[in-house]
Amino acid sequence: MKSQRAELVADTAITVLAERGVHGLTHRTVDETAGLAPGSASNVARTRLALLELVLERLAELDTVAFGFGAEPVVPEGTATAAVLDMFAAMTARTLHVRLTSERRQSIARYELAMEATRHPGLRELYDAVGRRLRDPVVAMFTALGSPDPARHGQQAVAFLEGVMFDALVGAGPEPAEEGIRLGVRELFRGMLGQ
Repeated sequence: MKSQRAELVADTAITVLAERGVHGLTHRTVDETAGLAPGSASNVARTRLALLELVLERLAELDTVAFGFGAEPVVPEGTATAAVLDMFAAMTARTLHVRLTSERRQSIARYELAMEATRHPGLRELYDAVGRRLRDPVVAMFTALGSPDPARHGQQAVAFLEGVMFDALVGAGPEPAEEGIRLGVRELFRGMLGQ
């Protein structure tokens, strides 16, 4: 994030998106919700598209920190032991559970942006680029774990986790317990890697 003001505007916009949806997100609403002077959000992100892009970049930053992306690999390449898979499953489940509970608003805001990106090519381009930045480390993890097809396994793992989140947030499913998520992730990882 470029500045503390930009971070405040982005974080407030995330809250507005989660509470009011994409049609409730305006510069004025962000200013009022954040307690900023009128025009403050507009000074940070001049257009509506710029505001949506600012939020998307902020969500990507938060996901990068939450999931530990960008860090050095936790395990040397090709050492996919049951204990290592269990460790990755536990870390993934813990992070996903937080996204479904205390950081729920971020997940809802991201889905709002996902739907908006289907209607706006400019936002779609950025949404896809951010998605690659978040998916590439998953592929790298499967490469390090010795997957015979890390790109496919990474895509399937992300789809599984997105499905769990979507079902818990907006689907008919209940909010899953962290232990249930961990078991599901562990079974998925072990199945992919033949463990």
